[in-house]
Amino acid sequence: MATTETTGKTTPATDDERLAQLKEYIAETREKENPDSFLIAVLHRCQELYGYLPVEVMDEVADAMEIPTARIWGVATFYHYFNLTPPGQHVISVCLGTACYVRGAGQLLQAIKDELKIDVGEVTEDGLFSLQPARCLGACGLAPVVMIDDKIHGELTPKKMVQLINQFRRQAKK
Repeated sequence: MATTETTGKTTPATDDERLAQLKEYIAETREKENPDSFLIAVLHRCQELYGYLPVEVMDEVADAMEIPTARIWGVATFYHYFNLTPPGQHVISVCLGTACYVRGAGQLLQAIKDELKIDVGEVTEDGLFSLQPARCLGACGLAPVVMIDDKIHGELTPKKMVQLINQFRRQAKK
């Protein structure tokens, strides 16, 4: 995100600005490492900038790093962390760690899937939500928990989860 001088507000970077930042990162990192050792770091930076790994950007990464696009896609599809499609406006991560699972994360996940009519890895038709699993969110004392965007919500029940989803829906309509 870029901050404007006049308003001080944070605004999304344009595609050209993001691509320039990514190429600068590749150039800086290339001086320190060989291409094989920093491909994952470059993909993390790309996803940080774009929210996912767009096809066109992967082609640019391949050119900038001078490695085959197939190799990049092999790495990107191997690791679950990387998203190959744009996420929803709000990303819901359901903790499926032991503490959360024992305390009802499975039922929570099912309630979310039923309410949003999507499965794990999908985005709602309106683009408002995407759903993903998490191994552990580090909030075991609040189990079961979900993280929506960067905020942890704990001690949830399926009913409380649906209420939380509806709260986000109401905010989106404003």
